[in-house]
Amino acid sequence: MLNPFIDAHVHLNTRSEAKMKLAKKYNASFLSINTNIPFFDSLEEQQQVIHDLEEKYPNTSKFITSFDTKFWNTDKWLPHALNQIKTGIANGAVGVKIWKNIGMDPEVKDKNGNFVLLDDARFDPIYQYLVANDILLIGHQGEPKNCWLPLEKMTVDSDRNYFAEHPEYHMFLLPEYPSYEKQMEARDNVLKKFPQLKYVGLHLFSMEWSIDEVAKRLDTYPNTMTDLAERICHVQLQAKENLEKVKEFFIKYQDRIIYGTDVIDDGSMNDEQLTQKFETLWNTHWDFFATDKTLSAPEFKGTFEGLNLPENVLQKIFRDNAIKTYGF
Repeated sequence: MLNPFIDAHVHLNTRSEAKMKLAKKYNASFLSINTNIPFFDSLEEQQQVIHDLEEKYPNTSKFITSFDTKFWNTDKWLPHALNQIKTGIANGAVGVKIWKNIGMDPEVKDKNGNFVLLDDARFDPIYQYLVANDILLIGHQGEPKNCWLPLEKMTVDSDRNYFAEHPEYHMFLLPEYPSYEKQMEARDNVLKKFPQLKYVGLHLFSMEWSIDEVAKRLDTYPNTMTDLAERICHVQLQAKENLEKVKEFFIKYQDRIIYGTDVIDDGSMNDEQLTQKFETLWNTHWDFFATDKTLSAPEFKGTFEGLNLPENVLQKIFRDNAIKTYGF
């Protein structure tokens, strides 16, 4: 693994120190992304956990703040959300996250019962505030496109197994929810309307199924970056079909792509399991990007070759782009 490197997409929601000791061993840093997820602790508690870890392990982690939808459909919502953003930034956050609950949460609808998407005008004051104050926005919108497909048409086993076990989240079975295309269109509408907005399209802009579609967004919206979190298997699947095309994508967009794992440290794994997960992902991902080994992935059948990217490209993806974007 590159030394040093940055895992720029994790969720460090416990005060367990094993992961920090592992990071020290690898000379790694973390970007922990606070998110308004129902089974996570409050945004305030997530922020406090990072502060506590940073006190013991200085210069190892930074964090992203967020906002929730408390008081939605009332006059209190916007002042509340802006206050959460301002408080998070004042406490050291290096950006703001907007999450997939905008567009996929049945509690976040307008007064007529319609799902609200990112391009709803009520979010405009937030985008305007971020632009005016040069604050970064990072976004996870929608889900992998597989979520809208029947199980037999999904491209990777990890998605197929997950949605088979959790049909309540399988959008193919929920046609009343906004379509995948509507989710992507709403995100693109925001980037068109606010071209000065600094934005990271997480999870390959949720367009993990096609590096061509990711490339279109990077070309069309020059103030944007993207990250690889939890979508590397989709890139590997495309490399299995056309290695040179995938390699050319990473070389062409070497200044726009950020490495991250999306490991969730929420107490469901013990220290050994958590550190093993980090270490396994870091090393297998490095093999894919940095070597020409013949590899396999648990998410799909068959083998593929590593990309064997040039050293300067690896440095950008695994470290320098996170420094540039998040201020490490």
